[in-house]
Amino acid sequence: MSCGRYPAKAVVGEFVPVSATSYREGHHALGVNVVWRGPDGESEPFTRMRPGEPGLDQWHGLIRPDRVGRWTFTVEAFEDPYRTWRDAVVKKIGAGQGLEDLANDLADGAEVLDLALKIVAHEDEERVRAAAVALRDDQQSLFARVSPALDLEELLWSNPVRQQVTTTRSYAVWVDRKRALYSAWYEFFPRSEGAEIGPESTPIKHGTFRTAAQRIPAVAAMGFDVLYLPPIHPIGKINRKGRNNTLAARPVDVGSPWAIGSDEGGHDAIHPELGTLADFRYFLQVAKDNGLEVALDLALQAAPDHPWVKSHPEFFTTKADGTIAYAENPPKKYQDIYPLNWDNDYRALRDEVYRVVRHWIDNGVKIFRVDNPHTKALNFWQWLIAKIKETDPDVLFLAEAFTRPAMMNGLGKIGFTQSYTYFTWRTTAWEMREYMGQLIASLDWMRPNFWPNTPDILHETLQHGGPPMFKIRSVLASMLTPSWGMYSGYELFEHVARAGAEEYVDNEKFELKPRDWAAAERSGRSLAPYITRLNKVRAENPALHWLRNLRFHEVDNGALLVFSKRDLETGNTVLVVVSFDSSNVQWGNVTLNMPELGMDWHERFTVIDQITGTTYEWGQHNAVRIDPYVEPAHIFVLQQRN
Repeated sequence: MSCGRYPAKAVVGEFVPVSATSYREGHHALGVNVVWRGPDGESEPFTRMRPGEPGLDQWHGLIRPDRVGRWTFTVEAFEDPYRTWRDAVVKKIGAGQGLEDLANDLADGAEVLDLALKIVAHEDEERVRAAAVALRDDQQSLFARVSPALDLEELLWSNPVRQQVTTTRSYAVWVDRKRALYSAWYEFFPRSEGAEIGPESTPIKHGTFRTAAQRIPAVAAMGFDVLYLPPIHPIGKINRKGRNNTLAARPVDVGSPWAIGSDEGGHDAIHPELGTLADFRYFLQVAKDNGLEVALDLALQAAPDHPWVKSHPEFFTTKADGTIAYAENPPKKYQDIYPLNWDNDYRALRDEVYRVVRHWIDNGVKIFRVDNPHTKALNFWQWLIAKIKETDPDVLFLAEAFTRPAMMNGLGKIGFTQSYTYFTWRTTAWEMREYMGQLIASLDWMRPNFWPNTPDILHETLQHGGPPMFKIRSVLASMLTPSWGMYSGYELFEHVARAGAEEYVDNEKFELKPRDWAAAERSGRSLAPYITRLNKVRAENPALHWLRNLRFHEVDNGALLVFSKRDLETGNTVLVVVSFDSSNVQWGNVTLNMPELGMDWHERFTVIDQITGTTYEWGQHNAVRIDPYVEPAHIFVLQQRN
């Protein structure tokens, strides 16, 4: 447990749950509320918390921040004399006690209302004053004297008289812009867009920012809002890798963008074949004009000929023989990459990386996808992210960390906005349901971003599952979480792996890979229309913009997963039934938790399938049939009841 050491996470407009355990001696009524302050220290109206299950002394409330920045809150417990008085009077009247028995209670109640007069709004003062007068009027019946005061329950819940107040320490919540939670990412290599390949895959034309910009409208048309670019910097020439990660590179091989730096520059430079800084700014503007933000890869490592190797050899590890250590993950060797050493001259390295990040922010970048952050110093990330947010609180950081759960959670706690996850390897309905429970439990510090594929990862389910599996994984990624992404080529059903590996053959990390998008569209062999529909459903349904509202429902077939999301503000509700089997028809009997859908157990309702447009009448119990070769999932929107 971090015990409030790190700020919790939220986004603007999110309903954030706050819970506390609070109790006191005796029978006096207890009240609990949240006192919260905005980024500038200004006080917000306090939120009254409501008791949970009887006997557990747990209290729950919702706060909803409306600005980016660091918010703080405390929880206060207090004696509520009005509720103490009201509860006692109701019980005594119910027990048959009359005016003579309640004389002191009526006097006590009037004194409590005198205190309430100092608290309620001006427009409510007369109502409270009249109730106090009635309690003191011994010429009226018991009912006439107490009824006005008893009717103040709702008013004095929101405006309580508070006595014996105790408070917790202050806790922080960092509130990001909404894209920190709700986003749709698309990854492509600019060098492949507009590229041309010669005989025997010999590159004859390298893509540029100008040619890549021509692809942006198509990405935007699919409904994505973040365009992620692998590193755009000069690529090392020493120990450059060839096709499929071979050690012997041909003169025409372009190398891996993650082997950063050469005599042409380092992390603050642009690969000359991509263009100039002006070309990059043009690319950013085209993206902005199409409703897209550009995310840059921040990969803190260097090629052997990176300028840092000469100017800052202390940034690296020198072996006993005087050579610099290259990256290794036995049995894998990465001779084209030198990892950084954070122990030799931490401050100088920290300041240099800050300069690089600052450079790209100053040139219009507000999102960074951070490569392998778990292999760098965590205190550095905590410092860097906090430092950046002092001046640019809208900058976001996605952690590419497929590592141990404790480390992934730790990265979230120290400031990373989002994180890659184990989604790719959760391939059964039971595994996915259990994993989502873990993610929701950690949402206060780690926001997930689901990717069905990356340049490094082509899971065997996609290698062998056929087009239905591509649909299944995109439905799961886009509907379960508010943030999801995919790597270019997914919409073309690219599925051939390198022998013995969980990655693409002829991997784009090491070569240009132009794709004939127009031919795929003409032939109908493209998932782009389906992806477009999924992103449109997400945009049209605010229930899908959140994760805390995810609820699972029961089905008697282990190949099926049933879940729903409901938006608290609008009542918009989405219900999804998806199969994990891409080869066989699956039947199931679904049992819905009706209150989670905002309905009573007996109610019937109408759903419209957002993929096929078909309308169904549903209730608590329903039979479903999923044919993966027709549609592997139902995405229902519940119709509002009159």
